[in-house]
Amino acid sequence: MAQPLRRGIRSTDVLRMAVAWGSSTLALVITGALLPSFSATSWWSYAEVAAVAGLVGLSLRPLMVEVAARIGWLAVVLLALGGEALIMYVAIRLVPGIESTASTALAATWVAALVGTLISWVTTAGTDDGLVTSLARRARQRMTVHDPDVDGVLFVQLDGVPYPVLQWAVQSGAVPHIREWLAGGSYALRPWTPQMPCTTPASQLGILHGTVKGIPAFRWYDRELGRVLVANRPADARVIEARASDGAGLLHEDGVSISNLFTGDAPRSLMTMSRLEARRGTADTRKAFGWFLTTPVGFTRSLTRALGEILKERWQARRQVKRALEPRVERSWMFAVLRAVTNGLLRDLNTSLVAEEMRRGTKVIYVDYVDYDEIAHHAGMFRPESLAALDGLDRTLASLALLAQTAPRRYRLVALSDHGQSQGATFRDRYGQPLGDLCAALMDEQVSNVDAAVEGLGRADSLVGDIGSAGLTGRLADRAGAGLVKAQATPTVASPDEEPVVVLGSGNLGLLYLRGRHRWSLEELEERWPALVPGLVRHPGVGFVAGVDGRGHAWVVGAEGRFDLTAGLVEGSDPLAGYGSHASRVLQRALAIEQAPDLYVNSAVDPLTGDVAAFEELVGSHGGLGGWQDQAMLLGPVDLMAGLPERIEGADELHRVLVRMLEVSGQRSTETSLLTVEPESPAELD
Repeated sequence: MAQPLRRGIRSTDVLRMAVAWGSSTLALVITGALLPSFSATSWWSYAEVAAVAGLVGLSLRPLMVEVAARIGWLAVVLLALGGEALIMYVAIRLVPGIESTASTALAATWVAALVGTLISWVTTAGTDDGLVTSLARRARQRMTVHDPDVDGVLFVQLDGVPYPVLQWAVQSGAVPHIREWLAGGSYALRPWTPQMPCTTPASQLGILHGTVKGIPAFRWYDRELGRVLVANRPADARVIEARASDGAGLLHEDGVSISNLFTGDAPRSLMTMSRLEARRGTADTRKAFGWFLTTPVGFTRSLTRALGEILKERWQARRQVKRALEPRVERSWMFAVLRAVTNGLLRDLNTSLVAEEMRRGTKVIYVDYVDYDEIAHHAGMFRPESLAALDGLDRTLASLALLAQTAPRRYRLVALSDHGQSQGATFRDRYGQPLGDLCAALMDEQVSNVDAAVEGLGRADSLVGDIGSAGLTGRLADRAGAGLVKAQATPTVASPDEEPVVVLGSGNLGLLYLRGRHRWSLEELEERWPALVPGLVRHPGVGFVAGVDGRGHAWVVGAEGRFDLTAGLVEGSDPLAGYGSHASRVLQRALAIEQAPDLYVNSAVDPLTGDVAAFEELVGSHGGLGGWQDQAMLLGPVDLMAGLPERIEGADELHRVLVRMLEVSGQRSTETSLLTVEPESPAELD
């Protein structure tokens, strides 16, 4: 198990302070050598400046952070760029024995900051231990709570990690902290089965709000609104949550939502998509962000890790091309920047925000780390860069466990994924055309084809949005957010409102809608476009299509047979053979919801490799059936994992499992039994 953090001043703390002082002194000596007009009467004067800068920082940082939290996004950015320089400038002007003009002193602060950054990275600041120590030092100023006997629960979502991948990583000796927890018997690991669609919006809505109603994919045509809804757009996420929330979500009792799509009815939410535009900017986020960037460890990590992620991504992308590694997709500079945000800045900021909430004693915290999911989408499930991200998440869990020891209440850490991943060459790469073009040819209709990968853009938007505020900085954040939204809207035709057919890709799951409020039956589709369904199921890249008939029966149609899901009757060969025993159940539920498309199209799956063909330009994908996308993981303390259902199928059922964990931890006033609560039936979903 991880070694506990001891309170008070330790020898390592003294050593770190000495190293920081020495590094700052060395940076000033080097600055004096680089700038002839900046000098000192002795090296001791440089040491004095370094010491005074430390004291000035203790005084100025809280003030600067408070100002940044009140003013907003622009102040935070300026603080990140100039906070350390301002502190050093004040120290230089206060200490006698330094010879410089005002302009030279200002230039010297920037040179010293750059040199100090490099020195700090080489010593301790670039390590996870440096961040944890810095956060723990702040956490020791903890608040008091009125019910310290009640355990807090920290839910950590490891986005997109398949159960088989994590199991393999444990067995291979990777993820050492998770491996140690499991081997020591304090934690248990088990799989759970997400519903269809296997996407973050559907799973998070089920986990946080207890229902999977209303989400047929990552994005879909909403008949009521007459437009496409995209779950990671703030306005759309707000609509989705409003339809599902009953005020009693997973986080409604003294909870906080961090970096999620939905709030779980938490009283407070940070970087949560459904609350960005409704309440532009939160002082809590800006204060934590400002504190993080004004400390050398925070500034150093943010700068160097972001740049490092960009360089690594460009090198790894070129390596895939050089080795002719297949399957692969183009990995652009845009993705490199998004990876730097999600796997560099966002990971550390999430950890800082969680540490702050544990310091406050918040009872239940739910945070989403997207590192593995973002890289696996573009690189693949088992590629070295994806597994390195998984190791990074393992270190993050260990850091959070250590930080929990400084909190005013005991915290139980539960890790889970919202879905898994499947892999394979894309539909467009294999067959030379997107799904929308295939449907257009079979129907002889104009089709609006929406298949651009936009998940990572939404995650970046959550960071831009929540740091923003009213006034000038809010308008700048609005412009940045609008640019991200514009980048997400990429239909392949000029006037999408004029096309009668909308085809959307969500991983290897395609959705076909006819515009309007009417949901078309299979008979109506066959009468109007007789070549559509037969042409789709005969295509080698399509495994099956699914829809409802005029009686409301759910049907799955394949090349060699049909399956009446409602009656449980198969005609010919079972089109769901090879997709798992749960396929008929989750597909029937998906077809029963009001927002389901006129026709679901699921890609074929290779029976030997489990490869699928995504309708988006992604190597690793999730959304439909096939492969490991519907094998998610749940990791928790053995006492909380005891007595769970033999099979957890659907995020709504997982929600009840997590509520039970809260009850066992002393939260929630009303007892609920997992054995007496049945999952929503298809009839209830209709």
